[in-house]
Amino acid sequence: MMGFFDSVALPMLHAVQAERAHNLTVFALRYFPLPPAPVDDDILAQNVFGLDFVNPVGMAAGFDKDARVPDALLQLGFGFAEVGTLTPLPQVGNAKPRLFRLHEDRGVINRFGFNNQGHAAARDRLLARSAKGGVVGVNIGANKEATDRAADYVAGIWAFADLASYFTINVSSPNTPGLRNLQQAGALDDLLARVLEARDEAAETLPRRPVLLKIAPDLTLKELDGVVRVARAKNIDGVIVSNTTSSRPDTMRDDAQSEIGGLSGAPLFALSTHMLAQTFLRVEKQFPLIGVGGVDSPEAAWAKIEAGATLIQLYSALVYEGMGLIERIKAGLAAHLRARGMSQIEEAVGTGVADWI
Repeated sequence: MMGFFDSVALPMLHAVQAERAHNLTVFALRYFPLPPAPVDDDILAQNVFGLDFVNPVGMAAGFDKDARVPDALLQLGFGFAEVGTLTPLPQVGNAKPRLFRLHEDRGVINRFGFNNQGHAAARDRLLARSAKGGVVGVNIGANKEATDRAADYVAGIWAFADLASYFTINVSSPNTPGLRNLQQAGALDDLLARVLEARDEAAETLPRRPVLLKIAPDLTLKELDGVVRVARAKNIDGVIVSNTTSSRPDTMRDDAQSEIGGLSGAPLFALSTHMLAQTFLRVEKQFPLIGVGGVDSPEAAWAKIEAGATLIQLYSALVYEGMGLIERIKAGLAAHLRARGMSQIEEAVGTGVADWI
């Protein structure tokens, strides 16, 4: 199945406009039968945030915006899937075109703007699959026109408290004006206080859901100090490093780099991994980190773990590497562990931080 997709379907998808190709892929995953999920190597299993992960490779938010195919993603071999970003009210997002492939750089630029069908539609879909198990996180955000953006995040907690395996608080997308201001220490302190209060109230009758914070790779180290200080004081469960970047590395060649939006894929790898290592040093193992940005090979995934990630996520690399990348990364991680005489991923986390700071 994956061999067919990578050799036949992938070139066909590249022949159509990027957002249409994305929608066709989601459609295919939703309606076409998939083979049974592969059996994962036991050496990759972990318990993180109180959740059992069969492997550390997750689908990042942004692919399954409306919670249409989380089970198909798990069946493809992902250890977890994150849906969203979801906002309380439906939102059309920014004008098209808003997704661009950078073939020469193996990157992607998007300026979607949290396009999604809103909480109610996603809740119905997650409720329908709730008995199937697996780790499915819910990434929540605020509507563009919201006057009280923190209230939108609180609404997300209440909308999915009985369905989400974990929550991701997305304050780092560059495509919603002013959203990244919520990463400033004062605003973040208020936001997390309200979100965690809602989570804890919900936990009086439901299981306690981990709350993670997703940050931008474009923070200064002083800003990162403030983010980590607030995150540690509030006892959040983890941080995802990182979202897309507004910057454009000097090494980029593709003309599409001039498009406005968040850059992901291979050009993001160095910046996001540097930010991951810096975050790992500041967190001092108080909570785990998820490494995202430019994971396109087993070596890149291993580098994220050495830089401080307990789990990793990917998305953009699938545009160029195909779905077979998932199994290649898992096999590569298991081989790296065994070659070093390690029996679990935890032993490798942060062992290469010095290479990235």
